[in-house]
Amino acid sequence: MTTKAELRRAQLRETLVLAAERRIREEGIAALRARDLAKDAGCAVGAIYNAFEDLNAIVLAVNGRTFKALGAQVAASINSADGESPQSRLIRMSHAYLAFAAENTLLWRALFDVNMPADGPVPTWYMEELNALFAHIARPVAEIFPQKGPTDLQLMVRALFSSVHGIVLLGLENRISGVPRNRIEEMISQVLTEITKA
Repeated sequence: MTTKAELRRAQLRETLVLAAERRIREEGIAALRARDLAKDAGCAVGAIYNAFEDLNAIVLAVNGRTFKALGAQVAASINSADGESPQSRLIRMSHAYLAFAAENTLLWRALFDVNMPADGPVPTWYMEELNALFAHIARPVAEIFPQKGPTDLQLMVRALFSSVHGIVLLGLENRISGVPRNRIEEMISQVLTEITKA
C-alpha cells in the first residue's frame, strides 16, 4: 500500500519534471537551476533533492518524456504509408524528426546535451525510449538490407540516424556547413535515397 508520504513524493516528482520541462523548452538545459525550479514547483530547494538525486536526474526524466513524444511523432508519420517503399518511409520519418526538432528545439537539444552518469549504466527506461525510436528506423532498414545480420543492421540504423541528426542539427543551428531551413528536407531525402540504394 502506498503511504501518504510516497504519494506526496510522487506528486512532487511529477510537478518538478513538468516545471523543468517548461524551463528547458523556454530557456534550454543550461538555464535549469534548483532555485528557479523550486519556485516554479512551489517547494523548498531541499525538497528537490528528496525527490531526485540531482538536477541531472530531473533532466533525464524530462528527456524520457521528450523521447516518447518524438517517437510518437515519428511513428505517426508512417501511419498512412502502407505500400510505400522502405526508402519513402525512412524519408517520412526523417522529415518528422526534423519537424519535431524545429518545433521543440531546446527540448530536443537536451536529449543530447544531458550528462550521463560516468560511474554507472544509463537508466533502463531511458534506453527503452531511445530503442523504441531506433525500432521505427530498423523496420524499413531491414527491408532494404535483408542480408545484414542483427549487429550490422543495428550499426546501419545508428549510422542513418546519426546522418539525419547531423543534417538537422547543422541546419537548425545555421552552421556554415548546414543548409537553409527550407532545404533541409531536400538534403535529407537526397542522402537517404543514395545511402539506401540496394
